[in-house]
Amino acid sequence: MTKTLQTFDTSDRPWLDHYPDVVPRTLDYPELHAWGLLERTASRHPDRIACHYYKQTVTYRELSENAHRTASALVKFGVKPGDRVGVLLPNLPEYLSVLNGIWMAGGIAVAMSPLMVAEEIDTFMTTTDCKVVIGLDMLAPLIVNAKYKPEHILFATLGDRLPAWQKVAYAFARLQRFGFWPASDHPTHHSLEDQVAAGDADFQPVKSTSLDEPAYILPTGGTTGAPKAVTLSHRNLIANAWQIYNWGGAYEAREKILTVLPFFHSYGLTSCAMSGIAMAATLVIHHRFVPRIVLRLIEEHQPSIFPAVPAMLAALNEVLRDRPVQFKALRYVVSGGAPLSDEIANEFARYSGATLVEGYGMSEASPVICTGPLDGTNRAGTIGLPLPDTEVRIVDGDDGTTILGPGEIGELVARGPQVMLGYWQNEAATSEVIRDGWLYTGDMGTCDEDGFFRIVDRKKDLVITSGFNVYPADVEPVLKNAPGVEDVVIVGEPDLKCGEIVKAVVSVRSLAEFDRATFDAYAAERLAKHKRPRIVEVIVDELPKNFLGKVLRRKLRTDSESAEQQRDTELVPESAVSAAGTAADFDPTSSDEPAPDLKE
Repeated sequence: MTKTLQTFDTSDRPWLDHYPDVVPRTLDYPELHAWGLLERTASRHPDRIACHYYKQTVTYRELSENAHRTASALVKFGVKPGDRVGVLLPNLPEYLSVLNGIWMAGGIAVAMSPLMVAEEIDTFMTTTDCKVVIGLDMLAPLIVNAKYKPEHILFATLGDRLPAWQKVAYAFARLQRFGFWPASDHPTHHSLEDQVAAGDADFQPVKSTSLDEPAYILPTGGTTGAPKAVTLSHRNLIANAWQIYNWGGAYEAREKILTVLPFFHSYGLTSCAMSGIAMAATLVIHHRFVPRIVLRLIEEHQPSIFPAVPAMLAALNEVLRDRPVQFKALRYVVSGGAPLSDEIANEFARYSGATLVEGYGMSEASPVICTGPLDGTNRAGTIGLPLPDTEVRIVDGDDGTTILGPGEIGELVARGPQVMLGYWQNEAATSEVIRDGWLYTGDMGTCDEDGFFRIVDRKKDLVITSGFNVYPADVEPVLKNAPGVEDVVIVGEPDLKCGEIVKAVVSVRSLAEFDRATFDAYAAERLAKHKRPRIVEVIVDELPKNFLGKVLRRKLRTDSESAEQQRDTELVPESAVSAAGTAADFDPTSSDEPAPDLKE
């Protein structure tokens, strides 16, 4: 019988019969502001270690006190309820206290990626009208040289925690970038450490009138025109953290989470930071994914949980083939951001003894929607089951309302307490993806009779590389202005490690007028590294288009072999343009080895 989203039977949730025994079918969610999880854990487990970072350890009591002190400093600088405060930091313990401090001050945290280039940072600060920005000293030029001027900037540093020789390298790198330090000589520039030290540890958090008010804004669409900014409420963040906490068995004060997914990404924020705090876990933090460093952290700290992306697992497998590591405690790995191949999963499982499952989500859902069961009943190739209190349907891709049966391919739609409020000040874009409370993901999938879901394709032209979204509409206008380029289209090419890599098909008048090194340098100055093409195909012809003038992207993805026979083409090898200005700059140890991190 045909059903629609408006009339379906809400008891029709076959996945509930396949939940692990330890997972409730529905949850009682704590009525807390986003900062409430930290307060709850700090009161119950004040002396438990919240973070390991290099040789630094921070307890939950200290983390909470620093959050209160940060909040009082922000209020001193004029932050009022509803004001936006930008955060431009890699994974550091300060990220957690800053985030919670912003919420305690009544502010809305605005996540900015250290992988962004200057223009992107400027645009996003302008779009969200950040009153204050808290950033890493090494990234200061991205903030201070922008056209948009926050009223105050607070700078953190990781240099004080590095080994002695690395401190020198860090200071030298900083000097090369922007001269003598500190930048806090400026009247509106301040040391975060000094301001926190002077803050009030007894600051009383500001309580918003509703848990449905905005708490967190993060970019999802890039910077062409007006970027889309996902807006998550306090309730959204608490709900998704609580769902993940309960999916793992709701064990309290016993887990260690290997935390190398970036907090500025919704996946790292929820799967590591928010759910980790909910379960009173110890977070083993590093600010950059470098395989050999990560394996040393595993040996030293023996984490029990590892949220990852396939590119990380593939890179670790390469090292583990020659350098065995003792995994004594790792219970499960949840992989997201891109499809996980059986080959990569099975190899890492052999080395680690851990259970590996895939999850699925998007920033618009805080981000987790589905994940594999952790009791050994997971089904390879699926994204698992919807989280508690999350409804997922496969609907007809044309009408968007007719629910399809098991095995039929349609668009995956979801609703639940983790679905976003909408896009920041963009009602039109919001109404396109949220209809009658349902989030239309743009992903094509199927569901089997038992409620296990599988992603098979995407309606969108989005490229997902190592968990990062690359929107062709953001990249193409930039590269069309590169020297020698007539036209360009961006597509994704399948890649075992990264899920997809970015491919540019470039139309030129003459091969003699196009230089790959110049093209790469142009891209490096204007695009975050994960947005830059890894493959460049050059054609002396027009791009294939339909009668409406729309580029046939699918043809460029799948027919490359025939295209080479039909058109004058040349595949240009990737140049060795450096990744200056990206996450590599945080780590003076980057010479240790190339890092296939989240920007690759």
